[in-house]
Amino acid sequence: MKSFTVAPRPPSYLSLTEGEWEEKLQRARELSSPCVLCPRHCRALRFQNSGAALGVCKTKDKACVASVGPHFGEEPPLVGTGGSGTIFFSYCNLKCIYCQNYSLAHLGEGREVSDEELGEMMLRVQALGCHNVNLVSPTHVVPNILAAVKLAAERGLIIPLVYNTGGYDSLETIRLLEGIVDIYMPDMKYGEGGVSAEFSLAPDYPEMNFVAVKEMHRQVGELVLDERGVAVRGLLVRHLVLPGSLAGTEKVLQFIAEEISRDSYVNVMGQYRPHYQAAGHPVLGRRITAREYREALALAAKLGLTRVQAL
Repeated sequence: MKSFTVAPRPPSYLSLTEGEWEEKLQRARELSSPCVLCPRHCRALRFQNSGAALGVCKTKDKACVASVGPHFGEEPPLVGTGGSGTIFFSYCNLKCIYCQNYSLAHLGEGREVSDEELGEMMLRVQALGCHNVNLVSPTHVVPNILAAVKLAAERGLIIPLVYNTGGYDSLETIRLLEGIVDIYMPDMKYGEGGVSAEFSLAPDYPEMNFVAVKEMHRQVGELVLDERGVAVRGLLVRHLVLPGSLAGTEKVLQFIAEEISRDSYVNVMGQYRPHYQAAGHPVLGRRITAREYREALALAAKLGLTRVQAL
């Protein structure tokens, strides 16, 4: 029986030298204006305040935050006893028509914060006893996150970062995060591009997602826990089962089992609800059935995945 328990250790970002930090900060800024941070490569000039057109994420030079605080509804290895210190960023680089956080992701609920204030938020959740800083929808604000982490680390931040992403990430951006992020928690939403184009306006989602998740695993490996059962490092994948097998569950789980690892921690989620524009939709306008969810779990077992969370 494999052990996924390790002794406590400091997060990776505490080992970066000043020179390594400066190199990463400079590269993050280069990737963000003209913006190629995500696979859309919309090339928005985000650091120009002269009326330049916004990109898909509608974000300029500052991150916009909707909420911050302990969250006890995440996966058990993230929550522990103190909660996961979530920072919900406004806007998103995906346009999912069934988004449950559409007021944040689509409508931009929240407010702009400086990098210094973002760093203070990280320190705040640590002071509240949270086990990690959980960065929700972080892809479009990576430069701000890096600047904030550096500032917070200089003031005593010592808990790991969770990169909680919708999974539409570019390989170059994920490579930039090596040595900073200890826990990656990507969605793997789709197995087919036609479906991702229709429901998230991202026809290349499966291709980009599979490559990015593979790189995440290369960096951090399997999810490992401390003696309390709290995650300290590794990959945690989320897959939301959609009605009518539209998520391509078999293809996604097969990729994880054969291209990542059968020991990957996978949360097969059955809580789909027809939020936002999915209400009344001819296909997405219903919850999944118990049978559809059982079939997804059976697929995971058939493929030999050993660490499946049913939620």
